[in-house]
Amino acid sequence: MLRVLIALALTCLLQPAFADERAQTQQQLEATRQDIAELKKLLNKLQEEKSSVQKDLRGTETEMGKLEKQVDALQKELKKSESELQRLDGEKKKLQSARTEQQKLIAIQARAAYQNGRQEYLKLLLNQQNPEKFARTLTYYDYLSQARLEQLKNFNETLRQLANVEKDIELQQAQLLVQKSSLDTQREELEKVRKERQVALAKLNDDVKARDSKLKAREQDQAELANVLKTIEETLARQAREAEEARQKALIAQQEAEKKRLREAQADADAGDAPRKSAKSSPGALVSSDGETFGGAFASARGKLPWPVNGRLLARFGETRGDDTRTKWDGVMISASAGSQVHAVHGGRVVFADWLRGAGLLVILDHGNGYLSLYGHNQTLLKSAGDVVKAGESISTVGNSGGQDTPALYFAIRQQGRPSDPAQWCRAQG
Repeated sequence: MLRVLIALALTCLLQPAFADERAQTQQQLEATRQDIAELKKLLNKLQEEKSSVQKDLRGTETEMGKLEKQVDALQKELKKSESELQRLDGEKKKLQSARTEQQKLIAIQARAAYQNGRQEYLKLLLNQQNPEKFARTLTYYDYLSQARLEQLKNFNETLRQLANVEKDIELQQAQLLVQKSSLDTQREELEKVRKERQVALAKLNDDVKARDSKLKAREQDQAELANVLKTIEETLARQAREAEEARQKALIAQQEAEKKRLREAQADADAGDAPRKSAKSSPGALVSSDGETFGGAFASARGKLPWPVNGRLLARFGETRGDDTRTKWDGVMISASAGSQVHAVHGGRVVFADWLRGAGLLVILDHGNGYLSLYGHNQTLLKSAGDVVKAGESISTVGNSGGQDTPALYFAIRQQGRPSDPAQWCRAQG
C-alpha cells in the first residue's frame, strides 16, 4: 500500500514537469517551423533567380558557341589569305626575274645599235650592190626591228603585271591586317563572355548550396523536435495509464524508463549516422572514334559503332549520379579536350540542335526505326535541325555547357524511347 501511495505521489509530481517540458518543446517546434517557412520562401526566391540565371546561362553559352564558330571561320580565312599572299609573292619573284632577263636583252640590243651608228638602216641599204642580197637585207632588217619591238612590248607587259601583283599584295596585306584585328576583337569578346559565365555559374552554385544546406539543417532540427514532442506525449499518456494501475506503477515506470533510455540512445545513434556517400567509380577505359564506320541499319549495329569522340569514360550507363542513389545515368560521360571534334556514330538526320537545360548545347540524331543518339554539353554546334549527316561526320565540339565544371561529352542512345547502354552498341576498346 505504501508503494502505491509513493507511486501516485511521483506521478502527480512528474506530470507538471512533463507538461512544462512539452509546452517548451512545442514553442521551439513552432519557432523552427517559422524559420523553415522563411527559408523556403528564400529558397523559392533563389530558385526563381536560378531560373533567370539559367536563361542568362543559356544565352551566354549559345553566344559562346557562335563566337567559337566565328573565330574558327576567321582563322580559316586567315590561312587562305596567307596562302594567297605566298602565291602572289611567288608570282612577283617570277615577274622580277623575267624583267631582269628582258632588261639584259634590251641592253644588249641597245649597245649593238649604238655600235652600228644612228644610220644603221641607211648603211645597210648603201652597202648592198646585189639586188637579191639587197632584198634579203631589207627582209632581215624588218625581222630584227619586229623582234626588238616585240621584246619592248613584252617588257612593258611584264612591268604592268608586276605593278598589278604588287598592288594585289598590298591589298591582301591590308585585308590580312583587318582579319587579324577582327579575330583579336572576337577573341576578346569571347573571353569576356566566358568570364561572365564563370562568375554567374559560381554565384548560382554557391547560393544554392548555402540555402539548401541551411534548409536541410532546419528540417533536421524540426524532425528531432517532433520526435521529442512525440516522446513527451507518449510519456504523459503512459503516466495516465499508470495512475489507473497504481499497484504496478513502480515496475512499469522502471520498464518504461529503460525503454525510453534505449529509444533515446537509438535516436541519438540514428541521428549521428551520416548518410553514406556512394563511392565514386574509378575512371573508365579509353574510348576512340577512330576506325571504320558502320553503314548498315542501326538495329544491326550493336557492338559495331565507333565512339563519338576520343577520351575516357567518366560515368557509365546505370551508375548512380553523384550522391543521390535515386538517380541513375541513362547514358555515358566521356572526358575529352575542349574543342575536340564530336562525330556522328551512324548516319542520320539532325532533329534537334539547340541549348537545353541540364544538357547545354545538345545535338540529337534520328537514325530511323525509333533509334536516336544524343550528344550534350557541347561548346559549338556545327549542324542545324534538318541537316542530314553521314557516319563519322563532325556535328559539334566538346565543351562544358549546361553548367558543367570540366569539358566532357554526354552521349546516350534511345531505342523506342527507352535508354540503351551505349557500351553495347559501340566497339569495345582493347
